[in-house]
Amino acid sequence: MVDTLTFYTNPMSRGRIARWMLEEVGQPYETVVLGYGTSMKDPSYLAINPMGKVPAIKHGDTVVTEGAAICAYLADAFPQAGLAPATTDKARGTYYRWMFFAAGPVEAAASNKSMGWEAPADKQGMVGYGTLGHVMDALETAVAKGPYILGEKFSAADVYVGAHIMWGMQFGTLEKRPAYEAYGARLHNRPAAVRARELDDALIAEQQKQQQS
Repeated sequence: MVDTLTFYTNPMSRGRIARWMLEEVGQPYETVVLGYGTSMKDPSYLAINPMGKVPAIKHGDTVVTEGAAICAYLADAFPQAGLAPATTDKARGTYYRWMFFAAGPVEAAASNKSMGWEAPADKQGMVGYGTLGHVMDALETAVAKGPYILGEKFSAADVYVGAHIMWGMQFGTLEKRPAYEAYGARLHNRPAAVRARELDDALIAEQQKQQQS
């Protein structure tokens, strides 16, 4: 029996990254839409993710939370999709490096910028990412050569890193740079990315319709 794959999300959340990854994997999955401050905090969901946040997936008896972890897990759980280098492939190091760079320094630096926080010059050494400028320069080296993080091979790292770059430029938490814009353009129209956007946008439209009725 094939393990059921269940996706817990809200269409206006980081769950959009996991949705894109699920569409890239191409396996059937069930979607459970949760509300902020309501069903996300329900005991039944807190048993899945004690943080009461989305996204999360449940694959059989395995629960995975956190966007980067979900992307990495799905790539390994469904190797036929070809979204991760083999464990014996040296490219695995590059794959992990930039996926988790986005989950750590990029996420933290962009979030702090949106909150108006910046470490003073004499305290930057205490901050894991240093400065947003340092993060942006480092990230540019990952995508500038292209077309993808692993060169010619698209991977789950591109889903996670690419989502951060595209969202960051859209909402102003990351500056627009030619390398970022070219990289984002290569990812934007991938069939799985288009399907994921359409599914989540349809959910948003339905939520707005219900609120108006």
